[in-house]
This record gives sequence, structure tokens and C-alpha cells, in this order.
Amino acid sequence: MFSTSFLKLGLALLPIAAAKVIDIRVGDGGLKYSPEAIGASVGDQVVFHFIAKNHTVTQSSFADPCGRAEGGFDSGFMPVAEGYAPPTFTVDVKDTKPIWVYCRQAGKTANSHCGAGMVFAINCGLDGEPNSFGNFRKAALAVGEKLKAEAAAASPSPSSGGGYGGGYGGGYGGAPADSAPTPTAAETAPYGGYTLPPVAGPVVVVTKEVTLGDAKWTTTYSSYPGSPDPTPATAEGVNHKVIVGGASGLIFDPPRVDAKPRDTVTFEFRQKNHTVTQSSFSDPCRKLDAGFDTGFFPVAADFTGEFPTWTVTVNDTQPIWAYCKQRTPASHCGAGMVFAINSVESSQRNFAAFQNVAKAINGTAAAQEGSPAPTSTGAATNNNNAGVASFPMTGAALTIVFGALFSLL
Repeated sequence: MFSTSFLKLGLALLPIAAAKVIDIRVGDGGLKYSPEAIGASVGDQVVFHFIAKNHTVTQSSFADPCGRAEGGFDSGFMPVAEGYAPPTFTVDVKDTKPIWVYCRQAGKTANSHCGAGMVFAINCGLDGEPNSFGNFRKAALAVGEKLKAEAAAASPSPSSGGGYGGGYGGGYGGAPADSAPTPTAAETAPYGGYTLPPVAGPVVVVTKEVTLGDAKWTTTYSSYPGSPDPTPATAEGVNHKVIVGGASGLIFDPPRVDAKPRDTVTFEFRQKNHTVTQSSFSDPCRKLDAGFDTGFFPVAADFTGEFPTWTVTVNDTQPIWAYCKQRTPASHCGAGMVFAINSVESSQRNFAAFQNVAKAINGTAAAQEGSPAPTSTGAATNNNNAGVASFPMTGAALTIVFGALFSLL
């Protein structure tokens, strides 16, 4: 005969057992998600399968359908070449509030995928209700019409000089020197009064055919002068290893890497207690909204086992800035413990300039993060896409949780 406590535990586990996986096809048959709107329960997983071309799954809001929601999820660009298995991106449903999604390919241009109606919703209102999917899509289409009107009014003349190289994902391709636009004016950091070097120039949107071995596909991407060619080196990608801390001191070794789309960067945490946390050039010692963060990885001074690692996948060649957010006994970022992927070394916003900004403004109160260093020890490996902080519970972890629960019976 089952005890009352066992019955209660069984009932508590029912929502987990009832959770389901809902598959969504992205770009199958055009600029759309299929299906375009679904209902989902707490605990469900929505798995997006990228079928064709190059799209994203980016969280927005009903009020701003083609703008990324602050702190919202973003898959990053997922280019799909013919003959390759579709990549996937998973969203865990944590409540029954509506979730609004769009593709940010060619965002804020006349070719915007969102502006063409490529949007998606979870738990939206029914037809006829103010927050219905139909009304959400109409708002996105209105954004597209506005962008087209603005482009027509601007009537830019065709650019000369051969256009921009590369072409992959939301990445950036190097422009010929004679077509480089005038750099923007210098700006001031969000705090500290530090003057930042100017941005290289305005972004240009390019549509180009990409060839990788026998595979070919067409993609739209953004480009600016001096940035790397965004065509991937190989279909599998290359892994770049970076040592975090350890005997070398408060550094990332190497402090920067050049990586192509599909490449991965694996951070190996050595002695002491560090993080790899995404930031921005202008605010190097504070976490970027919706940016990745490994959390702290404490490693004892006499540790001799396998060092913990964390891997990030590169989806495009846009510069990625990162730092260590440890502040005990002093700020590691303020000491220059910063890192970059695809920093444009020929520009004024190169790695050395980024490190200088970190050292210059970190001493202000606004730059200090309030996260204390944890006292726990351990090692783990997490894999994430750049810009996506997602730490799913593995089957092994779930087994451990269940085992712990049943051991109490």
C-alpha cells in the first residue's frame, strides 16, 4: 500500500511527466514559422527546426513585434546549407503568458523578414481578441511597410567599389578600403566620462550567394569595413581553446580570437574563481542584456583533475566582448581581464582599446556588479550559442533529482 507521502510526490511529478515537445519548422516554404502560433503548457519545450536559408528565433513584444525584447532569448542566426541536418533551438515554457517571436534577418531594412510577416507566438489571444496572432502579424507587416517607405524616401545611390566580401548569417564581411565610410563621431561611455573611440562606420546590408564545398545558399547579412569574411571555414567548424586564469594570472589566454561561423570557443577554467560574461565595448565590466554568462567556476589551487570547460558557438563575425565578473578581492575586469572574439584590430575599437576602457571606467560605482563570489567548488561543462544563455537540465541531472527525492521516502 502506497504511503500518503509517496502519493503526494507522485502528484508533484505529474506535470513533468505530462510535459511535451512541440516542433516548429523555420523557413519551410518561405518566410514563415510553421505552425505560426501554438498553445503550450508550463514545462513544455518548443523546439525550432531551421529548415532553409538563414533565420533567427528572437523574442520580441506585442507592442514592438520587430524589436528584440530586453532580456529576451535569441537563437542567433542559423544558416542551413543544402544536405545538412537542420540545427535546432529550444525554448522552455515557464508560464502561460504570451511569448512573441520574430526573425531578425535584415532587421530595420526594407528586406526585413519580420516586416514580411515572419513572426510566431506562444499562448497568444484567440482570433478577435486584441492580442491575437493576427493582430501581432499585422503590426509586423506595418513595420515592414514603414521600412520600405523610409528606404524609398532615402533613395540611396548604388555603391561603387565592388561591394562587401563574405556572406554568412548575421555576420559581417570585410569591405574594400576605397569604399570605407567615414567613421562616426566619438562618444562618451555610459558612466565615468571616458571618451570612446568612434565606430568604424554605418552597417551595410548585403544579399549574397555563399558557397561551402558542394553546398550553396543565399543569405542576407550586415557588413562594415574591416570586419572578417563571414564564410565558414568548414561545415563542422574549428574549435578555439582559451585558458581562463590560472598560473598566468588574471588573463584570458589568448586574449582574443578570430572565429568563423560554426566555429566554437572552449574556455578552460584554471585555478581561482572566474567567469566568462558577455558585455559590450562601451560598457566592458557589466553583463550585456541577454548576453551569455558562465557563472563562477571555482578551481582550487592544488586541483589536478580535468579542468572545467564551457563552450560558446559563433554564429556570425560580429565582435563579441567578454570579461570576468569576479570582484573579490578586487575587480578582475578592472585589472584588464577581458576577452574578444572577432575584434576589428585595424579599427580604433580593437582589443587593446576595449581593455583600456575596462581599466579606465571600472573604478566607478556604476561599473561594479553586485554578484558576490560563490564559495562552492566543482566542475561542469556547458554549451551555448553566442548571445543565448540556456542551461537545460540533462537526463543525468534529472535522474539525480529523482533519486534524491525517492531516497527520502
